[in-house]
Amino acid sequence: MAAAGRWRAGLALLAVALGLGGPRAEQTEEHLKREHSLSKPYQGVGSASSGLWDLLGNAMVMTQFIRLTPDVQSKQGAVWNRVPCYLRDWEMQVHFKIHGQGKKNLNGDGFAIWYTKDRMQPGPVFGSKDNFLGLGVFVDTYPNEEKQQEAQKRRYSPGNQRVFPYISAMVNNGSLTYDHDRDGRPTELGGCTAMVRNLNHDTFLVIRYVKRRLTVLIDIDGKHEWRDCIDVPGVRLPRGYYFGTSSVTGDLSDNHDIISLKLYQLTVERTPEEEKRDREVFLPVVDNLKLPGMEAPLEPMSGLALFLIVFFSLVAIVFAIVIGIIVYNKWQEQSRKHFY
Repeated sequence: MAAAGRWRAGLALLAVALGLGGPRAEQTEEHLKREHSLSKPYQGVGSASSGLWDLLGNAMVMTQFIRLTPDVQSKQGAVWNRVPCYLRDWEMQVHFKIHGQGKKNLNGDGFAIWYTKDRMQPGPVFGSKDNFLGLGVFVDTYPNEEKQQEAQKRRYSPGNQRVFPYISAMVNNGSLTYDHDRDGRPTELGGCTAMVRNLNHDTFLVIRYVKRRLTVLIDIDGKHEWRDCIDVPGVRLPRGYYFGTSSVTGDLSDNHDIISLKLYQLTVERTPEEEKRDREVFLPVVDNLKLPGMEAPLEPMSGLALFLIVFFSLVAIVFAIVIGIIVYNKWQEQSRKHFY
């Protein structure tokens, strides 16, 4: 009951932060989508014959949480929803805990929350595949770029420094590679510092996707208050992708625990203009984002436009041939005159 009351209060705070009215916030909990949610007692998780979630790698179901990776080197684990999500507007609430024996910046590597086309594919990006299709939100606990520059005795510019742990987001259409050495900086949509390790209180993260706007908020200070982290308009995500979360440890490690994942369907009114603007897409893309390979796909040509292009191309070819024949005949006449 205390946890439910806490979340109702949290949702009300989130609604205020995002400009929603009180009644709408009260209805949010009624739209919980259990087929996309994961919570105690984790019944059927990892079962081959039943359940809505699959385990991968070293992930384990415990009594109070699902441990993606233990505080042991070179481990990776994940949990993935079996049901594709076709919701238009949604909100994913993540209750997590990161803790371990390592001191500051001697721990790693963090975990990711995914909404992607492919599922259950291990890889180098926080335990999941690179060149993914969809959205990744990363809770990164180790500053690879800073440590590499320190090792090379290069000065790390304070103006560009990011304080870790750091949360960031990335949208990928399959053509981008996550730059692990630079902590994803080249493809980052936005981010914020989040001191989330070894805390004695609950830590939460919310990913919200409404009207093509991606918002990430965090509640990590034990004050039951949401804090802005990421806000990106013009994000276009296809429907029918899968939710999941994954983690990896390398030479450094941490316990990465997921206590719950709760997905809510959000009912949002749209004007006719917004309906037209928010038409379904088939590749993830971010409007007006200048990243390599992330240009918005071109609109397909209409039949009339294609016909006109072919027609005028043929006319130009015929015209060029006629001109060529005339020039050739003139040249032949000039050659005969010179001969006689």
